[in-house]
Amino acid sequence: MSRLDVRKTYKLYIGGAFPRSESGRSYEVVSASGEFLANASMGSRKDVRDAVVAARGAFGKWSGATAYNRGQVLYRVAEVLEGRRAQFVEEVAAGEGLSARAAGATVDAAIDRVVWYAGWTDKIAQVLGNLNPVAGPFFNVSAPEPTGVVGVLAPQASSLLGLVSVVAPVIATGNTAVVVSSADRPLPAVTFGEVLATSDVPGGVVNIVTARTAEVATWLAAHRDVNAIDLTGVAGADGVDWAALEAEAAGNLKRVHRPALRDGVPVEPDWSADPGLDRLRAFVETKTVWHPKGL
Repeated sequence: MSRLDVRKTYKLYIGGAFPRSESGRSYEVVSASGEFLANASMGSRKDVRDAVVAARGAFGKWSGATAYNRGQVLYRVAEVLEGRRAQFVEEVAAGEGLSARAAGATVDAAIDRVVWYAGWTDKIAQVLGNLNPVAGPFFNVSAPEPTGVVGVLAPQASSLLGLVSVVAPVIATGNTAVVVSSADRPLPAVTFGEVLATSDVPGGVVNIVTARTAEVATWLAAHRDVNAIDLTGVAGADGVDWAALEAEAAGNLKRVHRPALRDGVPVEPDWSADPGLDRLRAFVETKTVWHPKGL
């Protein structure tokens, strides 16, 4: 028997819920070959502001969780990703123009990347922290602490592996995130939001807005309740000046993770390469505690 297709509406992911854009707008998402795939919500300035409020509200609990617990939560994300592998392979293949085999390898790499960052949550303090030598009857200890709410401009070309490569280190270190997805390839990002919602990640820790990067990036960079911003996603985004965004971020002394540059032009990194610790280090502050020595 024939039946009607159940058409999926791709919405935003804010505060653990899936609202439509307050603007009421949507846009067509097409495959790499130009075929219609779905309609996605067109996020607005108000949606970004709502996402920041949700991220700020979730920050206290998430940053106060033990590093070991954050690792468990991230590993649970990898488990749910594995369970929905087939859907991600289909979306990545269509959006990025890859064969099923290449898309499968990309999805597997994304799952492995989440597991990799999950393993670092309770080790990063030992690597970035230090017991400092002091000439006096006291000692001091330096330890990394989360910066706060981090705005993330997700990569434009790598819709899943690039996405998890920029989001996972932000939340692994105890920050919360407001993510602007790839403008032309947003479907894996929304599906990733569904993974987060059905794993153990508290609502508001990661918020995903599907939008044209040029339309909302300035508001995110200028928002005074955002503590840091990752500008990786300016590479390949139309009408976005990363230097202007960096200048906007200076308004409240945000930490800025600059995009990779080649001859002064932003380019996407090689997401298959060893990620190293740069992104874990990018969004932490170092707190030093002094303590007197007992006689």
